[in-house]
Amino acid sequence: MTVGANVKGCYFTIKQAGAILEQLAVKTNTDEAREAFLKAQEILSEVAVDLEKQVLFLAKEEPQYK
Repeated sequence: MTVGANVKGCYFTIKQAGAILEQLAVKTNTDEAREAFLKAQEILSEVAVDLEKQVLFLAKEEPQYK
């Protein structure tokens, strides 16, 4: 597996985890838990943005593996 494929897999995993945290924030009954879930989701969103940039960069660097 190439570095690009590994980074892309990580990107999709982070996106999925962020979506799960958002769902948990909606379903929770306490404000403290909701804030924690949303803060974690916000952090994962920032990581996802960085990973997306890296995926695009690696796609240019590894064109033979597209």
